[in-house]
Amino acid sequence: MESIRELERVLTLKQVGPTTFEGPAMNALVFVRMFGGHLAAQALAAASATIEDGKYVHSLHSYFLRPAEADLPVRYEVLPLRDGRSYALRTVQAYQGEKLCFVLSASFHHNLDEGPEHAEQMPDVPRPEAIAPGGKIPSGVPDAEKEFHEWDIRDVPIESNAQDATTVSGRSLWFRYRHQLPDTDVFHAQALTYLTDMTLLYTSLQAHPEAKVQLASLDHNMWFLRPVRVDDWLLYRQSSPSAGSGRALTQGKIFDAAGNLVAVIVQEGLARNLREGATQVPMRGK
Repeated sequence: MESIRELERVLTLKQVGPTTFEGPAMNALVFVRMFGGHLAAQALAAASATIEDGKYVHSLHSYFLRPAEADLPVRYEVLPLRDGRSYALRTVQAYQGEKLCFVLSASFHHNLDEGPEHAEQMPDVPRPEAIAPGGKIPSGVPDAEKEFHEWDIRDVPIESNAQDATTVSGRSLWFRYRHQLPDTDVFHAQALTYLTDMTLLYTSLQAHPEAKVQLASLDHNMWFLRPVRVDDWLLYRQSSPSAGSGRALTQGKIFDAAGNLVAVIVQEGLARNLREGATQVPMRGK
């Protein structure tokens, strides 16, 4: 039961004021700085807690401003910007003490509107059952598997990773949460936000396997297109259209096992040459 409780613990915030919430620290085994997906998912949870029933997140845009300590809680202050008939908008500021670490804006929409529909098709890659479990997580974080033991993450072999002509640096992976989760769209949107920050920026190094660089997320942006369940298999199609000036732009598309496009992610991050003696990301004991 411990592994089931951990993700729910992370996403269960304590309300300490009308629009102020406290998020638990990480139970970090590897990370020194708080994982970006932890901040983004908790900020979305805080925003969602102020939204009336019947509206669900359809997009979020966020910036990582300063490092947050992995072993300290975070205070989330929610600013209600708009509550309309169809849409609602929230901005969230994340603090440790008086230090502003992270900001997020999220827009919410009811599910009653109808209009034209289309979606990109899922790429032809091996199914998760055809990929051996227990491999390394392609994240740039040594021993990331210790932090993400609750997740089954299977990297599609490069030789089986179908690429279109415009892909410069890309990879695909399947993932799912290993245990049953609360069956609500709200919770699963938060859980998806949590995981999507783990591997995306590292994709920019697929075209530069010998590069020694510092990696850190600068922003994280998501569009939630259709309902999603992270305890079912999801394909994370990732690519990096550009890198330069010590930054890399990455993008991801999430498909469910039936082939439906359920979310799109765009992220820019640091990808600058590593100074001598430094590690790609801050680690315990390094």
